[in-house]
Amino acid sequence: METVDCVVIGAGVVGLACARSLAEAGREVVILERETGFGSGISARNSEVIHAGLYYPPGSLKARLCVEGRELLYAWCAERGVAHARCGKLVVAARAEQMDRLQQIAARARANGVTDLRLLERTEVAALEPALDVHAALLSPSTGIVDSHGLMLSLLGAAEARGAMLALGSPVLGGAAGGEGIVLEVGGDAPSTLRARCVVNAAGLDAVALGHAIRGPAATRAPQAHFARGVYFSYTGKAPFSHLIYPIPEPGGLGVHLTLDLGGQAKFGPDVEWIDAPDYAVHPARAAAFYTAIRGWWPQLEDGRLEPGYAGVRPKIVGPGEPDADFHIDGPAAHGVPGLIHLYGIESPGLTAALAIGEQVAVLAGRAA
Repeated sequence: METVDCVVIGAGVVGLACARSLAEAGREVVILERETGFGSGISARNSEVIHAGLYYPPGSLKARLCVEGRELLYAWCAERGVAHARCGKLVVAARAEQMDRLQQIAARARANGVTDLRLLERTEVAALEPALDVHAALLSPSTGIVDSHGLMLSLLGAAEARGAMLALGSPVLGGAAGGEGIVLEVGGDAPSTLRARCVVNAAGLDAVALGHAIRGPAATRAPQAHFARGVYFSYTGKAPFSHLIYPIPEPGGLGVHLTLDLGGQAKFGPDVEWIDAPDYAVHPARAAAFYTAIRGWWPQLEDGRLEPGYAGVRPKIVGPGEPDADFHIDGPAAHGVPGLIHLYGIESPGLTAALAIGEQVAVLAGRAA
């Protein structure tokens, strides 16, 4: 049986950020990824938005790590040449009766340390984005977009420069956590057994299942997995917007919003559909609800402009109708197993928070060493 210092399970943006932080702390790191390439799961199927930290309960991990991660991410991208843009976004109140919700978002954002918001009246919104027809909007200048693949490539490069190794096609099938470290059963073309002093479960959609599969006291504390699919529709042509446009959030997500890629191409989504297991189907019939939602703030959207794009799945740890859960970064203090760190429910703003999550994981791993 081979023995290693640290194993990170999952080579998405969060797993790679954890691997980079651990490697830069001087740890020996092996990254195990079940797919044949890195970042092909949640990290490849999102909006690529750098969130400012508007929505999350003050004092929550989501709020703190989003705000910290945003600044770390902008600095990282600038230093490493990762393509990004601080384009800003508008959170819109389409009707006067939504103003209370908009004010609540503003108050929560201020409590989270987001100090650069501006409340815009109808005329100010129209001057900024003439195609919008809304009652008012919050302008968030700190919101941006990032090339998520370029970000992951830079994180992998930084980790490998400090000695980390990536093993693709290496699914973790299970394991056991005992007094002499954490033993992992690894499948793939060359099945093996690894013993590690530290294991970080950053497996995204599979994190909860893996938490149950690593036998020991921590398995009894793993939450229940739930999945919410969100589909995106691409806009054919050039949309008349320079900012991201978000409605008032809905249960389970942030509402069908408009995001732009770094080439200026617009897409809309994601919506929220609770499903039993990860499934990336995009049903064209869902476009009807998109047209209705978008025309609530862009009434001039023409028929035939939306084409099926792609789908992502959120790794929820609460079900329909339940309040959104915070990130779970469950280390030894949560479950009593030295060296084992489970990351559960790392959905939005996980991309924004990735570098901050990585730093927190490295601190937890250091305490467990």
